[in-house]
Amino acid sequence: MTQTILRLDASARHEGSHSRSFTDAVLADLEGSKIITRDLAAGVPQITEAYTSGTFKAPEDRTADEHAALALSDEMLAELQAADTLVISMATYNFNIPASLKAWIDQVFRVGVAFRYTETGPEGLLKGKSALVLRASAGTPTEGPADFATPYLTFALGFIGITDVTFLDAPAEASPAELEAAISALQ
Repeated sequence: MTQTILRLDASARHEGSHSRSFTDAVLADLEGSKIITRDLAAGVPQITEAYTSGTFKAPEDRTADEHAALALSDEMLAELQAADTLVISMATYNFNIPASLKAWIDQVFRVGVAFRYTETGPEGLLKGKSALVLRASAGTPTEGPADFATPYLTFALGFIGITDVTFLDAPAEASPAELEAAISALQ
């Protein structure tokens, strides 16, 4: 069975990006997988009033402005829904996730689509997926005292039903063992 992977690149750097090069190496060894790539650093708009009001309406009740504000969100949600595995390639900026990744989260974490509220609390609607976070962290290692990205992403992804999340620090140059660990997290 072909695995579908959604790759999100959130590092602002392209040239010399440790997270991007590590992710390239990891995904190069996955034969037969379908990989959907979205470069978040190219720009993800912040949510707007039209986006917010549109999310609380049925599609047929939305204004033209609301439809336009939700068009990219719908596209990114479809990518996430189609994926078996989410691969987030990111740097850590100021102890947390890049703003572009937060903008993506704001765009796709939509009530009724990614999660719903029930009598017993919120329920994620994207269950059965896994996530691999490959991050370049320089002086902020995963689960270190100044790492706010790991607990945030763990909670956020769990909120939409993605509870199988693996975090790996992207090395400047990956050893075969580091590549093998990352690849095994995808299988």
